[in-house]
Formats: sequence, structure tokens, C-alpha cells
Amino acid sequence: MKSNKILNILIAAIALIGGVLFIRVLMEDSQAIVESVDLQNSLVSPLVSFSYWLCIAAVVITIGLALWSLVRNPENLKKTLGGLAVLGVLLAVAYFLSDSNVIYDAAGKVQPGGEAGSSINHWVGAGIWYSIILGGIASIFFVFDLIKGLIKS
Repeated sequence: MKSNKILNILIAAIALIGGVLFIRVLMEDSQAIVESVDLQNSLVSPLVSFSYWLCIAAVVITIGLALWSLVRNPENLKKTLGGLAVLGVLLAVAYFLSDSNVIYDAAGKVQPGGEAGSSINHWVGAGIWYSIILGGIASIFFVFDLIKGLIKS
């Protein structure tokens, strides 16, 4: 119960700080903010920095708690590692399906960085294939679940 109270106080403090920073921006004339760099630095920059660090803290805490949960429950750790291994195999398949051919723009000129043999081209192609493979697997499971639901009804 005590940790819940501390968490509520922390949430209220974060909300209060964010609210104050946001209200400071809203109270100022929008045209003045656009024209004055000093005003931007004194009003907008603290809000952006606060939001940035809050996001970083949320990501770190989320990953930390997820890892802590995995360490405390070895059965889930095995399942997670198995899932990551399957995703790794699918990424390898997608990488081997992709190519690194030259990329042309609408005028028929080679795009900057799109030369033949570029590793960027290869990884972009792998990302596209990876999305197609995962989308196909998701579609199969969606149809399977839909049919299973229709049969049960």
C-alpha cells in the first residue's frame, strides 16, 4: 500500500510539472514564440526536454521490468527466447529473399545511396520481406481464429 501511495505522488508530480510547462507555452502569443528564438528556448525547449527524458525513463523502466519478470520466471524466459529465435530465423529468411539491386527515381536516375550492392538496399528489402512474412503469418492466424470462432458458434 505504501508503494502505491509513493507511485501516486510521483505520477501527480510528473503531471504537475508537465502541466506547468505546457501552460507556460499556452500563455504566450504563438506568433511571438515563432519569431523569437530566446522565447522558444525559454518556453518550448524545457517542455520538449521534459517530454524526451520522460519517454526515455518510461522505455528504460518498461524494459527493466520486463527483463526482471523474465528472470524471475524461467518458463517465460524459455518461451521468450524461443519466440526471439523464430523471429531471428524469419529475419534471416527475409534477408536472403531480398536483393541489393540499383534503385532508380521517376526520371530514371540512380537514387543517392541506391547504388547496386548497397547494404542499405539489402536491409530495406529485408525489412519489406520481413513485413510481408509476418503479415502473412498474422493473416493465416486471423483466418484460422475466425473459422474457429464460426465453428464454435
